[in-house]
Amino acid sequence: MSADKLQTERLELSLLKKEDAVFIEELVNTEGWLKFIGDRNVHSIPDAEAYIEKIAASPNINYWVARTKEHKEPVGVISFIKRDYLEHWDIGFALLPAAFGKGYAYEGAMGVLKHNAATGKHQQFLATVMHSNQTSIKLLEKLGLIFEKEIIADKGPLMLFSADSKVYSN
Repeated sequence: MSADKLQTERLELSLLKKEDAVFIEELVNTEGWLKFIGDRNVHSIPDAEAYIEKIAASPNINYWVARTKEHKEPVGVISFIKRDYLEHWDIGFALLPAAFGKGYAYEGAMGVLKHNAATGKHQQFLATVMHSNQTSIKLLEKLGLIFEKEIIADKGPLMLFSADSKVYSN
């Protein structure tokens, strides 16, 4: 697999491309995205294409589109971002509601964490989450990230989780 494609048991992950615009328009307007991530003002295919171009142009943002191997349909994204206010890279995930509860976020995020651990470029991984997002908190803990402290970011207070990258090397 090349560096822009990863595979897990049930998922194919590929870096976000302009061809993913229809999916991205749907995902960023789901209730969960709007509540826990925020409105990205993506309300048309051209908006989605511009959003994707902005992400693709940044060396500090990677969005991996997770598709089921079985149907090749996108079910969510796994993000890996170097945020200005964090010392290390931040793992994140978002799924379409139809994909909730099937283990895809865990599987995809673990695949991205293992891939990035294997590069040797990262000593630690971080994740931030709102206190009210209990589902994501449980998933971060299942992924092996541990609550470190509360931080204040542009969206207000966030819980900061971290893990040593060695946890994902095998």
